[in-house]
Amino acid sequence: MSETTSLPPKYGRIVLKISGEALKEKGSSDSVSPQIVQRVAAAIAEVKKMGVEVAVVVGGGNIWRGLAASHRGMNRATADYMGMLATVINGMALMSALEDLGHSTRVQTAIQMNNVAEPFIVRRAIRHLENGHIVIFVAGTGNPFFSTDTTAALRANEIGAEVILKATKVDGIYDADPQKHPDAKRFDRLTYSDALGRRLEVMDSTAFSLCMDNAMPIIVFDMSDPENILRAVRGEPVGTLVSDDKPAK
Repeated sequence: MSETTSLPPKYGRIVLKISGEALKEKGSSDSVSPQIVQRVAAAIAEVKKMGVEVAVVVGGGNIWRGLAASHRGMNRATADYMGMLATVINGMALMSALEDLGHSTRVQTAIQMNNVAEPFIVRRAIRHLENGHIVIFVAGTGNPFFSTDTTAALRANEIGAEVILKATKVDGIYDADPQKHPDAKRFDRLTYSDALGRRLEVMDSTAFSLCMDNAMPIIVFDMSDPENILRAVRGEPVGTLVSDDKPAK
């Protein structure tokens, strides 16, 4: 890690949103890459060493995408519940990697499965954070028709986080898919209204609306460089900031 890691963090409590796809090696048949999970865990550990209280929301798209399955004819609610179970697998993998690094971790699930994880209870989650544990939220909101982006927005507001850090495979929010449109424009900052009005698909509208209603800032950045998490926590310019401060530019 860089020497600037010693700089003080801007945020004291964060929610890190990690997509399930970020845990899969491109081109590999394995749903979860142990090497990538270890790199993600190492980056989270560095943030924790800065004195930041860290909660994580993990997706399950590397294993199962409920919306895609429903488009192929499966009942949407059933497909979404299957996706929630996929997030539990990813959460347990991340927990194992973090504990291997010596960091006490708690997994809280929105669907009760007592042999695997403890149930989500907001006051217990806050107490875990205050006691120095890393908390991983799995199984989404426990309800179909809601994405894990919405889970991140909901949990961040419930536990009193100061920011949502959304780790993706691109270096911010663009006005078009940069993989399909090489001339796509990347935004440094956006307002919630801009993000909703432009129908930018980096997060779903429910998540954006929930953050807007509660003035919860969102930073979208590239996860491939582990230093980006540290930069975001220190308040350095990285990726795209979504807030009510300034319009798009």
